[in-house]
Amino acid sequence: MQPHTGSAPEHGADAFRIPAVMDAFAKLAEDWELSTDEQITLLGSPGRSTFFKWKKSGGNLPHDTIERISHLLGIYKSLQIVLPDPAAADAWVKKPNTYFDDRSALDVMLEGNVVDIYKVREYLDAQRGG
Repeated sequence: MQPHTGSAPEHGADAFRIPAVMDAFAKLAEDWELSTDEQITLLGSPGRSTFFKWKKSGGNLPHDTIERISHLLGIYKSLQIVLPDPAAADAWVKKPNTYFDDRSALDVMLEGNVVDIYKVREYLDAQRGG
């Protein structure tokens, strides 16, 4: 097993990774035109003050939140591959989909569980043959 080089979240590689994760999420949220409440739900429903702290300076993100963002970024990437037109890719998350019983992918993801986000990612991975 490799030794962990950044053992304290405030130092080393992790200090740069956390803000980068939130920066990537902020770009996705802007492209998808997500409200603050939608963003909070997708991140696992942290307190509003915690959410704004994360947006401003990163902070300590729980493993669950990092997993959620990872799946969301996977969804974002898959959409860019499946729908090369950026506007169409970004709009897709809010359009009704027969696979999701005529709900949008965003409606599914906003149910609030990691598995709900994963359902959408799994669907898109299958669409792109991955």
